[in-house]
Amino acid sequence: MSPARRPRGVVFTDRDGTLNREVGYVSSRDQLRLLPGAAEGVRRLRAAGFAVVVVSNQSGVARGLTSCEGVAVVHDELRHRFAARGAALDAIYFCPHHPEKGDPPFRRACRCRKPAPGLARRALRELGLELGRGYVVGDTVRDLGLAAAIGVPGILVLTGHGRATRRELDGAVAVAHVAANFRAAAEWIIADAQQRRRGPRPRAARTSRRRR
Repeated sequence: MSPARRPRGVVFTDRDGTLNREVGYVSSRDQLRLLPGAAEGVRRLRAAGFAVVVVSNQSGVARGLTSCEGVAVVHDELRHRFAARGAALDAIYFCPHHPEKGDPPFRRACRCRKPAPGLARRALRELGLELGRGYVVGDTVRDLGLAAAIGVPGILVLTGHGRATRRELDGAVAVAHVAANFRAAAEWIIADAQQRRRGPRPRAARTSRRRR
């Protein structure tokens, strides 16, 4: 990397229930439905200088409901649909494992299944991204756990499982912001990043009163 090139900030986003409709285990192109505002949110983040990286648990592979090749077909379609709307995704990473379901090699404890940080750290390394300007967006406690694991703000969206997740939160997992959807999450991220660059607001100077 050239020393003059500043690493990009990154928004790690969940897939199902965050960018596309939650329908269980998506195993074909026909099941893929983008959520309203998702493409616009990606466009705004990219215009603001962020990389947008999908990080997704796809235990349907371990459960025998699909294959890694099937997931790749769905992801190719996801990239195509976003790109057709002027909202290119920088990368997609997924975990095919489950610690209890299915058979080896996909039934195993791994470091890539969210909330474990393996996929996010791999993306940071491979894409040359800046964790100090990072965020995580998703609709489940696992997504918020990933944010905590890598030390960045986690934004809960109220699409997918988001409303149920908000009801279940007990304070054990930190939430930086709750957004109606991915577009609203993107708007908050951009505003928060701008505020961070400006730094903390200076305190107003105290004026002392003269005793009369």
